[in-house]
Amino acid sequence: MLNKNIEYLKDKTSKLTTSSGVYLMKDIHGDIIYIGKAKNLKNRVFSYFRESVYHNEKTLKMISKIADYDFIVTDTEYECLLLECSLIKQHRPKYNILLKDGKGYSYIKVSNEEYPHITAEYQKDDTGTYIGVYTSSAIARHTVDEVNSVFKLPTCKKVFPRDFKKQRPCLNYHIDKCMGLCQGNVSKDDYNATVLEAIEYIKNGSEKSIEKLTQQMLSASQSLDFEKAILLRNRIDYIKKSAQSQKIKDVISGNADFIGKVVGTDCTSISILKYRAGRLFDKENLFIDGVSITGENVLESFITQYYTNKHTSELPETIFIDEPIDGIENISKLVGLKVLYRQRGENAKFLAMAKNNASEYLSIKENRTSKEVKSLEKLSKVLGLGSIANRIEAYDISNIGSQVMVGSMVVFDNGRPNKKMYRKFSIEDISIQNDYACMEDILTRRLSYLVDTSKHDDSFSQTPNLIFVDGGTAHVDVVKRVVSKFGLNIAVFGIVKDDKHNTRAISSSGGEVSLPKYDDAFKLLVSIQDEMHRFAITYARNKHIKKSLKSNLTEVKGIGDKKAIKLMVHFKTNQGLKSASVQDLKSVAGITQEVAENLYKFLHQDF
Repeated sequence: MLNKNIEYLKDKTSKLTTSSGVYLMKDIHGDIIYIGKAKNLKNRVFSYFRESVYHNEKTLKMISKIADYDFIVTDTEYECLLLECSLIKQHRPKYNILLKDGKGYSYIKVSNEEYPHITAEYQKDDTGTYIGVYTSSAIARHTVDEVNSVFKLPTCKKVFPRDFKKQRPCLNYHIDKCMGLCQGNVSKDDYNATVLEAIEYIKNGSEKSIEKLTQQMLSASQSLDFEKAILLRNRIDYIKKSAQSQKIKDVISGNADFIGKVVGTDCTSISILKYRAGRLFDKENLFIDGVSITGENVLESFITQYYTNKHTSELPETIFIDEPIDGIENISKLVGLKVLYRQRGENAKFLAMAKNNASEYLSIKENRTSKEVKSLEKLSKVLGLGSIANRIEAYDISNIGSQVMVGSMVVFDNGRPNKKMYRKFSIEDISIQNDYACMEDILTRRLSYLVDTSKHDDSFSQTPNLIFVDGGTAHVDVVKRVVSKFGLNIAVFGIVKDDKHNTRAISSSGGEVSLPKYDDAFKLLVSIQDEMHRFAITYARNKHIKKSLKSNLTEVKGIGDKKAIKLMVHFKTNQGLKSASVQDLKSVAGITQEVAENLYKFLHQDF
């Protein structure tokens, strides 16, 4: 840890109170670079200065810049949360969570014409009134398409009454998707009343619109205005049909936001689905840079920042989240909204949809598939890692008796196999078959590249976040000893098989961790184990074949180990050697005509 003030900071922290409070990290200029809160100030602040504690890159960079810190002691956790939120908004420190979306906004426009049109727009002007803002242009456009279809409003560019009866009605009129205003058969008052109903539908959703239209239909029926009653009945049917096609059900009581979160290798993606009056009103996606899976509670910080900056009219009644957070009651109190954690029930379906949205956005940003994003996040979370395991190295030992013993290293970068980074290990210094000794040997050789700057290898020079070994607790313990010997902080786990040699569970020093077989994280685990086993056993078999061939060739007088290796490297296979002419053998091995002829006879006699 490159911080020349570390001893001073440790000494200061050793005298710190264990009460709850807020701490303010400062750089050499006295500027606040990070604000955090803690139930126990001493323990939390000390965690930044212990080398044994895992930190992600963002946190390490922040720690390297800490020159000093201040703190404020509070009486309760709620006061602590309130103070932290207030100070972050006031100072906006560099290393606190900053919400980024990089997106513009969309609006729904009702033009101020004599016969208004309803359209989706990116910019405001003076030619209409606006509903919004919408952070999702797709939802704004979809809402406009839906409302124009339900209420049969014109979507053409004609200006009314100027363009009445100038052309034949378009296709939309003939397929009953437009009222045919261009024919001049709809009065101005009736049209404007329909537009007002459409605006009510946009603002309050299908449920309230149906209630209001039903009352109007009954009133028209009682007044014997059956033509209007039929028109209203058809409109109600269109609204119900539209709601069903959008899979909007009245399982959401009131206005609610559903928050989905997925952690990536460099940032966290958060997606918010905003439901108002039982229908999807808007959605928003934001990215938070450099956030770890554990440690700083991402959702807590996000909710307090995002919702305390919103206008009252934009706020929902309830916020649903799919993972528990500490002090959820205090957060609800601070933002003035109900914050609820749900894993099951109808609302869990909407949370799953929000998480899928977050995953899709992250997969685009990081150029990965959504499945890779979710499986890597889930695996990293199950193993209790501090951040996403964006580089996984997996090791296996393969042997054919004591004659051939080899090891292999396969690499998964961001959930994908990176075959350019695979490495093979030939084990020559261990004479008797011993998997534990072989594993210690190859890990010692591999990890030495991380501490010896004189050695260089493109793959070995990179530090993994996670190491898997093919085996149980004993194999894990061997590798952990090697990792510890080099003073490295790398998570180590094993992958164990069942009686049929299928992936069964994850092993650690503390026991085993099982995953559901249908889970994406388990499928990733299977692919890692399959790949490291395939790579190791292929290398062992090839080496065994070459070793057997080499020993055969040396039976020919005049062919020693070096000449045998030259021949194997050049011709590669038995068939290649057998197809070679006497002159080819003589030229490649650098042997006499007589030795080449004897070798040719030997090959054709025995192969």
